[in-house]
Amino acid sequence: MNTQIKFAIIAIAVIIPLSIIVVYGTNSNQQFTTTDNSKLQVISSFYPLHEFSQNVGQEKVDVTLLVPVGVAPHDWGPTIKDVQRMQKSDLIIINGIGFENWIDNLEETNYHGVIVDTSNGILDKNLGQEQINSSGDPHIWLNPVYAQIQVQNIANAFSDSDPKNQQYYQLNAAKYIEELEFLDLKIRNELSDCNQDFVAFHDAFSYFADEYNLNQHTIILSNNPHGEATAKTLENVISTAKKLNIKVIFSEENVNTKTSEIIANEIDGKVLILSPIEVFTDGTYISKMTENLNNLREALC
Repeated sequence: MNTQIKFAIIAIAVIIPLSIIVVYGTNSNQQFTTTDNSKLQVISSFYPLHEFSQNVGQEKVDVTLLVPVGVAPHDWGPTIKDVQRMQKSDLIIINGIGFENWIDNLEETNYHGVIVDTSNGILDKNLGQEQINSSGDPHIWLNPVYAQIQVQNIANAFSDSDPKNQQYYQLNAAKYIEELEFLDLKIRNELSDCNQDFVAFHDAFSYFADEYNLNQHTIILSNNPHGEATAKTLENVISTAKKLNIKVIFSEENVNTKTSEIIANEIDGKVLILSPIEVFTDGTYISKMTENLNNLREALC
């Protein structure tokens, strides 16, 4: 169905009587819970932003994860029930850079809350909006330096919407940003004297690689992990790996490792996980990034 038509239908559904809305109740996203209306009602678009928002808001906000646990954000689109819930929220926290391709259509349904684009400032700080958009890579959260900006953007948005708790949000953000600064320093120190070339599964680590002076090569050339690897692509990756003496080929959670294993077998190497941290799994953002660091050290050092 055409996206514009779909959202037109959703917009109509949002304003229908509650008696009809009940029909959709049995399909409610299980991430949504009963909330305290005295708190800021916040919806985070996917897992890293959910954790960032929780660290900043803590008990002063109710944060709901929009994309369900186990579902890749690339594959997700809002249901009627999701849009109804979003309409009731005070803030919606998004990554930006086109990652949430449904957000423009949500705005057309006359959403009255605040949409917080956490990429603000990163675009200005780095390449400029036009260039960063043309690169197509939305994975700014995988660069801990950019993640700090995302956290600060969330804290500022909470402070603007709930001024009486401004100091609380800003102090929480500062504390969490210190942890992210330590993570950044750890990555910088531990990879500084290592090889630079690695093979990621899909094109997710360009900002990470740029930050830490690494060279990302990819099996899937797109920013979406569900792209196809052609025979020619596999041949090129194998050739590159042999030329650069790469012995680790990375895969990801929630994808079939067969493609990575084929390449690893051809170079007499092994497969490890390099997580884009898009789908919630056990652990935290910092623990998952630390696991990534440990696997990169094994591959590069």
